[in-house]
Amino acid sequence: MNAGELLERSLAFALGSVSDVPAGSLGRGTPCAEWDLGELLGHLDDSLDALYEGLTGGRIGLFPGAPGADPACVFRRRACAVLGAWAAGHQERVLVGERPLDVRLMAAVGAIEIAVHGWDVAQACGRPRPVPASLAAELLPVARCVVGDEDRGVRFAAPLQVPPRARGDARLLAFLGRSDSFPG
Repeated sequence: MNAGELLERSLAFALGSVSDVPAGSLGRGTPCAEWDLGELLGHLDDSLDALYEGLTGGRIGLFPGAPGADPACVFRRRACAVLGAWAAGHQERVLVGERPLDVRLMAAVGAIEIAVHGWDVAQACGRPRPVPASLAAELLPVARCVVGDEDRGVRFAAPLQVPPRARGDARLLAFLGRSDSFPG
């Protein structure tokens, strides 16, 4: 697994979803029941901000920055900055608070966050887009390694059952407690 490639592919997918955010839609519901679309985009911005901090400064602060005025535009700008920071080179370890984390793991976890929330954004905009099958297939084993029982009910809902022949993205989404039939 190439963490930088996963991150780049997740950002490309999410950018496609964010490009379709209609004006005036920030109050729409999302698959993340506690967030509307504006809050979800703000959360995505926080995630990208953390990745950028880790890549450029070797440390991720525990408190998010102030949200931008146009969350979709801010996401697009910050996504480009994250890709540039990855391409420019980075340290092997990042401090999250005071705990060291391998930068490749940070990027892989960020890729999950970005791809799945990119899916959430598309769903909320009424233009569902599946996570690309090869990307979902590579993200699922990472998700299985980093999402534990203690994350359920806090960061993720309980995993859902999927049919044996379900698409790869349906498996990833179900593992993270999302139904691929969210009503738009």
